[in-house]
Amino acid sequence: MTALFGGAFDPIHQGHLAIIEEIRRLGYDRVVLVPSGNPPHKPMRTPFAHRVAMARLVADDVSEIESGGGPSYSFDTLRQFPEPRAFVIGADAFAEIESWYRWRDVVLLTEFIVVSRPGHQYAVPAGARVRRLDSLSLDISSSKIRAQLARGEAPAELPGPVLKYIQQHGLYR
Repeated sequence: MTALFGGAFDPIHQGHLAIIEEIRRLGYDRVVLVPSGNPPHKPMRTPFAHRVAMARLVADDVSEIESGGGPSYSFDTLRQFPEPRAFVIGADAFAEIESWYRWRDVVLLTEFIVVSRPGHQYAVPAGARVRRLDSLSLDISSSKIRAQLARGEAPAELPGPVLKYIQQHGLYR
């Protein structure tokens, strides 16, 4: 079965890689990273091409399905992948699901694997199939990593190839 792991990946870090490994341990034979293209709820700081390139340095399966210039909706993305499939997202994103485009249809299209995050609670809408991933206690924040990079630091949570890419391209300054 395929698990689609959606997110900004701005930048991809060790926490994301730990989630991929945990999803594989749950029995999913394919974990596809789906970097957000142009989500209506969250403006992206780093261009899509850079986020995809960084993800490809450390992950086996990265999709560019959301590369178009228009709004990126999970409803449209999910329909591009065959069933059965699951959608991996953080608890912070899942907490906002009822504000998503066609969210009721999204709930019908997939099972969710919701990754717990410290300090984030969420309710499960009626009809949603949710598998809670509470086995990881990750207190890694992309925003903190970006702040460290802006100060010229080399965050330990970044894989080496990703840090090198960031430095070569002058990202997050």
